[in-house]
Amino acid sequence: MIDGYPEVIQGFEERRDEPIVTSVVVQGELVFMARNSERIADNLNRVNALLERVEVLPVDTDTAIHYGNLKAALLGHFGPRAGVKGRKIETPQLGFEENDLWIAAVALRHALTVVTADRDFARIAEVVDISVERWWPPERK
Repeated sequence: MIDGYPEVIQGFEERRDEPIVTSVVVQGELVFMARNSERIADNLNRVNALLERVEVLPVDTDTAIHYGNLKAALLGHFGPRAGVKGRKIETPQLGFEENDLWIAAVALRHALTVVTADRDFARIAEVVDISVERWWPPERK
């Protein structure tokens, strides 16, 4: 949306009657990317303009429960089967970023669809019942 991908803008236009929300985790990632860009002020303004148009959902205790269940399910599904080895592996070793797990947990908690170019969410959907849509083609990550 911030970069003006026509497919994303069209997707939001088609759902204009539905609320558009994001996670506080996404907010943090957007601010981080803007702060680490060459055009900090411009990019922060773009981030703030987007965030003024959407509701930002917090991480709460129910979200934390979804996060814990999701992380355990991913480790159980994608992790090694050996007992001791399985306890020492972490999700980044399986190709999942912790922030993505929190984003997925917020979506699960509120029964939302994750709209992303990140294919890791399709892998998450192999393990839990989460709705994921990909509206535009560029690979992220």
